[in-house]
Amino acid sequence: MELLSAIEDWTRHLADVRRLSPATVRAYRADLMDLAAAVGGVTDLGRVDLEELREWLWAATNRGDSRATLARRTAAARGFFGWAREAGHVETDPSLRLVAPKRGRTLPAVATASALAEVLAALADDAAEGDPVALRDHAVLELLYGAALRVSELCSVRIGDIDRDRLTVRVTGKGDKDRVVPFGVPAGRAVDAYLVRARPALAGRSAGPVDALFLGVRGGALGPRSVYDLVARTVGPALGSGAVGPHTLRHSAATHLLDGGADLRAVQEFLGHASLGTTQIYTHVSGERLVSTYRLAHPRA
Repeated sequence: MELLSAIEDWTRHLADVRRLSPATVRAYRADLMDLAAAVGGVTDLGRVDLEELREWLWAATNRGDSRATLARRTAAARGFFGWAREAGHVETDPSLRLVAPKRGRTLPAVATASALAEVLAALADDAAEGDPVALRDHAVLELLYGAALRVSELCSVRIGDIDRDRLTVRVTGKGDKDRVVPFGVPAGRAVDAYLVRARPALAGRSAGPVDALFLGVRGGALGPRSVYDLVARTVGPALGSGAVGPHTLRHSAATHLLDGGADLRAVQEFLGHASLGTTQIYTHVSGERLVSTYRLAHPRA
C-alpha cells in the first residue's frame, strides 16, 4: 500500500472510529507526514523498516524535540503500523521494537574497533571448522561492518552484485537508489570462503534456484530477523547488551571512518545518506569518544 494513502486512511480511522480529538488526530498526522518526509523516496508502506523508524526518532532527538514529543511520535508509529498490520496492509509490524530515545542518551550504540575485531576473529575461528552456517555468519558480519550496510540492503544483495576482484558490492538503498560500496580484504576473504565452501551446501536445501547472496538454513534468502538474531548473539555481549541490531555495525563503521580521518562527505556517500545532516550525528559520537578518552588518559584532565 502507498505510504501517504495509508497515513490518510489511518487518520480517518482515528477520527471516525476511535473518536480521538481533532487536535490529537492532527498531531499524529503531522508526526507521520514527518516520517514520510524522513524516509525520502520510500513510497511503499511495506518497505519502511525498524532502522528507518529509529533514524527518524534520532533525528527528532538531535534537533531538540521534547521527551513528550518523542513519546507521542513513538506512539503514533506504533499505532499506525499496528493498525496497518491488523488491516493486512503489511505482513510485519516494524514498530514492535521501537523505543523512544531518552534525552541525554540519544547517540547510536557504537562498538569499539578492538571489540569488533575480537567478535570477527571468534567468528572466523568458528568458520574455519567448515560449517556452512558459521561460514555464512562470518561473511554476513564482515560485509555488514566492512561496507556499513543497512540490513535491508544486505538481505537484498544478489550474487551478481558482488565484484570479488574490485571488492565492491552494489546495493539498493532508500528510495530505490543504487550505489556501489567498497569493502575490505577481510570481508572479501570471508565472502569468498562462503561462496566456495558454504553457499552451495545451503542452496542444495532449497526447492529451487535462489539468486540472493546470503541464504538461510533451508536454502531460501536470508531474512532480516535472522541477521538481527546473529548480531544480538555475537555483537551484543561486546556492548554489554543483547538489545543491539545490524545498524550497530553501520554506526560503528561510520564512526571508525571518521575517527580514522575520513572526510564527512565521503562518509555520506559511503552510507548513502541523502542529507549531510544525517551523517553529522557520527561526528557527535566521535566527539564523545574523544572527550571520554581525554578524561581517562590525560594527566591534566
